[in-house]
Amino acid sequence: MEVSDDALYPTSLISLYISYICPFAQRAWITRNVKGLQDKIELVPIDLQNRPAWYKEKVYPQNKVPALEHNNKVIGESLDLIKYIDSNFEGPSLLPDDPEKQKIAEELIAYSDTFLKEVYGSFKGDVEKHAGPQFDYLGKALEKFDDGPFFLGQFSQVDIAYASFIERFQIFLQEVFNYDITSGRPKLAKWIEELNKLDGYKQTKADPKNVVDLYKKRFLA
Repeated sequence: MEVSDDALYPTSLISLYISYICPFAQRAWITRNVKGLQDKIELVPIDLQNRPAWYKEKVYPQNKVPALEHNNKVIGESLDLIKYIDSNFEGPSLLPDDPEKQKIAEELIAYSDTFLKEVYGSFKGDVEKHAGPQFDYLGKALEKFDDGPFFLGQFSQVDIAYASFIERFQIFLQEVFNYDITSGRPKLAKWIEELNKLDGYKQTKADPKNVVDLYKKRFLA
């Protein structure tokens, strides 16, 4: 019997629509995991090369991932979703009470767009010249608090904002440009090491070969 496209539309009240290869979707996925919400928020993978018609029609007219269907509304945009999931569900808070740390968190999360633009732009230019200062910036930011290895000391929304992209940049820049983002940046190296110990993050990591193949096709073809 042929199954209609509509039959694949999820019935869960709380659905997180992602693509396994998308770093923006990975932000929301990590947030869900580290909050311990695996049984509460269902992952619904979307094939970005063959998006089902119901996704745009019934869920998210922008037809992008990630998107969260919750309380009869749909929230998109990955940075907004980090904050939304953290604020609206149980689990450990991913933002400290300290006002100074909250201020730094806002600045670093806002800076992530600049970071991405500059590093992606470096793929067709001078990696050392354009990407290097961005990783230096993060290395310096990691020196701000000494009560833990993460940006605010303890793991937070800030780490989630950067994790999936640094994961991919480290793989791609090393493989294609022989550029080690951790060289001369011990705080960044430690951050990556500690990040890789977190189960909620490890479960979301992309396949390195897929990352290299996708980035070569997208940025170097």
